[in-house]
Amino acid sequence: MNAPVKIDTEIAVQKAAPTPPDLVITPRDRRFGRGEGHVQGRWWNNGNPFATAFFNALSTTFPKGEAFFIESVKAFREGAPPKLAKEIRAFTMQEVMHTREHVAFNRRVTDAGYDVSFLDAQVDHVLELIKTRPAIVNLAATMALEHFTAILARELLENPKHLQGADAEAAALWRWHAVEEIEHKAVAYDTWLHATRGWSRYRRWKLKSLMMLVITTRFIPERIKGMLNLLEQDGITGWRAKRGILWYAFGNPGMFRKILGAWAAYFLPGFHPWNADEKHLIARYEAENLQSS
Repeated sequence: MNAPVKIDTEIAVQKAAPTPPDLVITPRDRRFGRGEGHVQGRWWNNGNPFATAFFNALSTTFPKGEAFFIESVKAFREGAPPKLAKEIRAFTMQEVMHTREHVAFNRRVTDAGYDVSFLDAQVDHVLELIKTRPAIVNLAATMALEHFTAILARELLENPKHLQGADAEAAALWRWHAVEEIEHKAVAYDTWLHATRGWSRYRRWKLKSLMMLVITTRFIPERIKGMLNLLEQDGITGWRAKRGILWYAFGNPGMFRKILGAWAAYFLPGFHPWNADEKHLIARYEAENLQSS
């Protein structure tokens, strides 16, 4: 009796989610920085304290943050269409491996002499707040954060300047993570479409847009606070630190400046992560990785 309704729901979700039908989310089980004799320097990103602080501050959020992403998505996997269910499983595998590698990367950050307890406390505080929210709100937060990571990943892969002169193992880790973020960039969004399939388009747009505004007011300031804390440990404080962060983020290479358009696209009524087709970045990574293996 319920079969026709289920089929109609799957068709509706697939129409609303223009994820490429030929997209295959591929967990790549790789390990970085484990080689004998490899030492990750304190300013591992081309000797630049600001570039290093940006990536270090971001990495500290990943282990606990990605565990939250996994749980938020898995909470709504029940009844998902077969293709989406398969993508949720692959997404989970990718995120588990990202967590493992960033735990190892963060250990190298502390080995270089940094105390990351302040940054860890930032993450713990946010996660404590999240526990009080409904599951659908957590999914909306995950969807917004996955958009942030995907547009940062695209900029990182498109502009070699972000990792130019960086420690080779660290750079390889960040490129690997970036390509998989692009690959699974729509999983949380498509899960949201599935979970809210009975909602009106306006209700769906309203919650996702409000959540992105909330996430933005936390994501960028919190990362800046983390960078300031790490830079203070390098003896870079006051206006010198703030000017350096602003120039790095909005000047050269301008990571935040260059993602503004992609960030704003999230608020468009017809938005979907795969409206921006970036399969060429995945193909390029695969080709380069094949050549180097």
